[in-house]
Amino acid sequence: MKLTVIKEILRAEVLAGEEYLDQVEVLTVCGADLMSDVLAFTKEKTLLLTGLTNNQVIRTAEMIDLSGIVFVRGKRPGPDVLKMAKERKLPLLLTSYPLYEACGILFSTGLDGCGGRPPAML
Repeated sequence: MKLTVIKEILRAEVLAGEEYLDQVEVLTVCGADLMSDVLAFTKEKTLLLTGLTNNQVIRTAEMIDLSGIVFVRGKRPGPDVLKMAKERKLPLLLTSYPLYEACGILFSTGLDGCGGRPPAML
């Protein structure tokens, strides 16, 4: 699914990388605030949903080639985070949905989580 579709689904505001939304493909979604979990459980082309708004989120995204980041609960990162994302051509979105709801909405559209679909859901 393209990030432009996810933007509409989550009623998100684009903070950085609007020019990439039609180009970036998302295969899985990860909702986490622990970057160690993100490093351990995500794959390429994963979209991260998080409430963390610090530079570590951008560094983590860069290390594992995430598709982008959605900040939840209306949490807005500072200018230093936005600058880092723009330099790395990393799309950033902002939604007012809480983490649980945003993940559930995307799961209901058919996007899998980092671990795939549970056997009962297949």
